[in-house]
Amino acid sequence: MSRLSRCVIFTAIACGAVTFSGCSAIPTSGPSASQISGAAAPANPAGIQIVDVTDDIARKLFAERSVGNFADTLGNGTSFQQQLGVGDTIEVSIWEAPPATLFGASQLDSKGGASNARVTVLPDETIDGSGKINVPFAGELKAVGRTPVELQRDIALRLKNIAHDPQVLVKLSRNATSYVTVVGDVVSSTRMPLSARGERVLDALALAGGVKQPVDKITIQVTRGDAVASLPLQTVIRDPHQNVPLHAGDVVTALFQPFSFTSLGATGKSAEINFEAQGITLAQALARSGGLEDSRSDAQGVFIFRFEDATALSWPNSPVRTTADGKVPVVYRVNLRDPNSLFVAQNFMMGNRDLLYVSNAPIAEVQKFLNVVFSVAYPIITGVQTFK
Repeated sequence: MSRLSRCVIFTAIACGAVTFSGCSAIPTSGPSASQISGAAAPANPAGIQIVDVTDDIARKLFAERSVGNFADTLGNGTSFQQQLGVGDTIEVSIWEAPPATLFGASQLDSKGGASNARVTVLPDETIDGSGKINVPFAGELKAVGRTPVELQRDIALRLKNIAHDPQVLVKLSRNATSYVTVVGDVVSSTRMPLSARGERVLDALALAGGVKQPVDKITIQVTRGDAVASLPLQTVIRDPHQNVPLHAGDVVTALFQPFSFTSLGATGKSAEINFEAQGITLAQALARSGGLEDSRSDAQGVFIFRFEDATALSWPNSPVRTTADGKVPVVYRVNLRDPNSLFVAQNFMMGNRDLLYVSNAPIAEVQKFLNVVFSVAYPIITGVQTFK
């Protein structure tokens, strides 16, 4: 090679180096593994926590996700008692053995047989705002919080000394309080009356006509007083323990929640990818994003960016900085060069709105730099050789 050619090459390389330094970086899809690791420095005002994913970390996070299932939060008791409430309408029937004359308008009971017991059916009565009803000759009685059986015993006790062997039956004629409200992404929102059978979560959904969206995209939320519990519908279907009995006043809400994560960097595709409400593992997320791109990915640089609850883990950096809503910015780091990490990836659960990022390998950055240099040098060398 002539002296002129060598000078041209050196000049081209120098120009490429100047170009590289002037741009401060070669075009890339995101930060390198070393840049991400440096973001956890104590001086970093963002307070990012870098956590290496191990089997222990994956187990702790999975246990955190399991808290609040229906069986633990709402209980799985099967007993149900119809308790009367304000607005319920009841029917009171009173039987008297002859020659009773307390209720003069009484009629013979057609089923009374030889006893010729007389039955009086009082007009339907709605429990008033004070929670009471009024029965002739028995006076005011508290009905709210009582079962029909308890109330009929109270009435019979009041009539015992003024009627001949009174027998009382209290029947709920209009149920205004013992019901469950079913709303959300169901075919038909409804109010399901409860019975002694003890209706459960799936009974409420069935009465509402089922859900309108695919089962794997639906989350079921049950609100009971101040307690709120949510579970994927698939979990309720697969685990009978989560199909818990409902209580009066419960609200069952079917929520259409297409969970998703974002895939960026040296993966097979950069995209927002939906997944089931049941959840997916990191291994499944990598597969759905096309895996690691063999030509440029760094297997030691697999990261999951997430805003985590402040109490989820013991954080490596302190003081722990949080966002305005109390979340901790966390980067989970996975080294896929370690065979053990492939097992961990099958236990680490992805969260909604997670960002999965795979950095470029250092050699890929060198290759891109050399491509820039030779893209500058080649036209100059070609021109010189043509001139010669």
